[in-house]
Amino acid sequence: HATTPRNDTPESACRPFDRTRSGLVLGEGAAILILEELESARRRGAHIYAEIAGFASRCNAFHMTGLKEDGREMSQAIDAAMDEARLGPDALDYINAHGSGTKMNDRHETGAFKRSLGEHAYATPISSIKSMIGHSLGAIGSLEIAACALAMEHGILPPTANLHEPDPELDLDYIPLVAREQKTDTVLSVG
Repeated sequence: HATTPRNDTPESACRPFDRTRSGLVLGEGAAILILEELESARRRGAHIYAEIAGFASRCNAFHMTGLKEDGREMSQAIDAAMDEARLGPDALDYINAHGSGTKMNDRHETGAFKRSLGEHAYATPISSIKSMIGHSLGAIGSLEIAACALAMEHGILPPTANLHEPDPELDLDYIPLVAREQKTDTVLSVG
């Protein structure tokens, strides 16, 4: 099962990367992103929040929710997006994690970050906004890109709420509980 049984406490039910995590919480929401050629936006004096430098998508045909711990599929997508952007692992300032709060996903994701970023995975702050807004399924990608653009704009990285007991197997910097002030120029969103 992907959803948490903690229905009586929705504000603390989603616990990505926490030892006591038990699944995702469904959420609602939407975001609209205006994409425009960079030179066109500059010519008209538009406020530019961010630039999309690379993109990739992969499909896990193994199982709908049964992910492998090594993170190979997600790592392939990360590598392809970073190749398209012509960036190395050291360029990343922040990662917006998928962070659904399921046991398998959090392990898969941690494995993918380590596989793609090597040692830089340990120096890169990572968080999941799903811990605060739930998983809005089809809309979550646009919400997470908007959150990344705002994090870059304001120099504040969102926290992973409800991360009180870090899972020792998930040993990266998942920004527990409190937002962090940090200038960011290059963000990876895997949401």
